[in-house]
Amino acid sequence: MSSSTPESTLTAFVGFRRIASGPRSQVIAQLRKQGDRSDEVPTFVFDDCTGERLDLDLRDEPAAQAVEAAPPDEHATRSVGRPKLGVVAREVTLLPRHWEWLGRQPGGASVALRRLVDEARHVHADRDAQRAACEATYRFMTAIAGDLPGFEEATRALFAGERARFDTLIGPWPEDLRAHLDRLAAAAWSAA
Repeated sequence: MSSSTPESTLTAFVGFRRIASGPRSQVIAQLRKQGDRSDEVPTFVFDDCTGERLDLDLRDEPAAQAVEAAPPDEHATRSVGRPKLGVVAREVTLLPRHWEWLGRQPGGASVALRRLVDEARHVHADRDAQRAACEATYRFMTAIAGDLPGFEEATRALFAGERARFDTLIGPWPEDLRAHLDRLAAAAWSAA
């Protein structure tokens, strides 16, 4: 579901109560200690970077590693690019005038595209951080608070950058939920 990494920070909720938060390995260990809670309210785990709900494998390490250690596909095709360097070839669709311009750039099309992407990432870093925080907050809110009063208006306030209105609308919500929303949305307000 998510592309979270082992270094991701996660937060686990049972209902609206936060029961674990921290690095992935720490949250998994805390959830394993708590054991099966199938007769209670389900536990939901969220990636703090993306706001996505995750399905974690809580089996003991050897069992989980056995599943992940499946043999590679013998008929897998060799990927294009330089995989050992992290370079992966993908398709880009451009108009002929774009290809002509790229072809005239020093180093060729790939070097020019990488340079353009790096410049855009630098120039728009604040805006990208704000958008990512809004999207992560929205994903989390939708998954856990979609039925709470004021949800739709709080969502509108979030995307409008209206922090005071957002805080007022989520004010009646459970404390752990509000605290986590404040943490997720922090970059949205600081970049606004």
